Amino acid sequence: MNNLILPSPAPLLTRTGWSTWLVALIVLCALVPVLNLAVPEGSVFHLSDFAVALVAKIMCFAICAMAMDLIWGYTGILSLGHGMFFALGGYGMGMYLMRQIGTDGNYKSNLPDFMVFLDWKELPWHWAFSDSFVATLFLVVAVPGLVAFVFGYFAFRSRIKGVYFSIITQAMTFAAMLLFFRNETGFGGNNGFTDFKRLLGIPIATPGMRMTLFVLTALTLLGFFLLARWLVNAKFGRVLQAVRDAESRVMFSGYSPLGYKLTIWTISAMMCGVAGALYVTQVGIINPSEMSPANSIEIAIWAAVGGRATLIGPIVGAFIVNGAKSWLTVAYPEFWLYFLGALFIGVTLYLPDGVVGLLKKLKGSKT
Repeated sequence: MNNLILPSPAPLLTRTGWSTWLVALIVLCALVPVLNLAVPEGSVFHLSDFAVALVAKIMCFAICAMAMDLIWGYTGILSLGHGMFFALGGYGMGMYLMRQIGTDGNYKSNLPDFMVFLDWKELPWHWAFSDSFVATLFLVVAVPGLVAFVFGYFAFRSRIKGVYFSIITQAMTFAAMLLFFRNETGFGGNNGFTDFKRLLGIPIATPGMRMTLFVLTALTLLGFFLLARWLVNAKFGRVLQAVRDAESRVMFSGYSPLGYKLTIWTISAMMCGVAGALYVTQVGIINPSEMSPANSIEIAIWAAVGGRATLIGPIVGAFIVNGAKSWLTVAYPEFWLYFLGALFIGVTLYLPDGVVGLLKKLKGSKT
């Protein structure tokens, strides 16, 4: 009787993959700070503050796109509600940054300016831990994760899938946006949070703090990439892909898809929450528009353009789409939305595997 030989687990990254990852680490965490802080502004090698801020913002979006890939590309569940998880993380960090303003606001009060304007006398209950950085870090991850877990449990348990799941997630995001628009919820209403002064007592607008946040965002993106690779290469990831391709067969084989889908759904939401927190510290504002259904649709577009079920593809897609957006909204602002729609339709019709998939095909045709 022959012994069954199981295939060896796939490596986290290939040799080429590790080399690329290390190059990205060196460029983002060493080269970019040197070009921005050490190279004089008049030099052709100087990297402007605008370019640094743009790359930092896109890296936050890339984390969301990678989170979308885990749930859509590898599990086959299209979410149109990830913008809400992103915004929840942003609001969690924004509450802490608002408390850090202290009496430096326009009204010289310990309460945020919008609360003074609305004649509030004390902080609402959900601001109780907003003055603690440690508690904020916990809530930035826990709140999106808890919301996702509760929603996902009932949705997956009811076996809601396909377009119905996408519509429900979009409705959930839209409802949350309307809720945060209301002044009585204590989240700044239409204006949200802005005019941040300090982070951990350090002025947030200084070059050193700006670059520290940039490097932290880069490390988070690269770290999440390794985490995502580990998840999809493990047995857990293989079950996710089986759920995507034939969920009924997975159930027949003795696996319960509920636990797997709920776990990756919650992890994906937590990743978006972290991205939102990093985004707010660098962009300097958070308001309910971040929860708009259009933002969640854009996250799906980034994943589709780059290439689903690749992890690196959504990162590439986030840089391509947002880089084009940054240029087009200045050069041709009236045509930006048409370009975005045409890009999504073109990718769906002619590049179903995205940019990364096209590059793989071209590489394969040459060898």
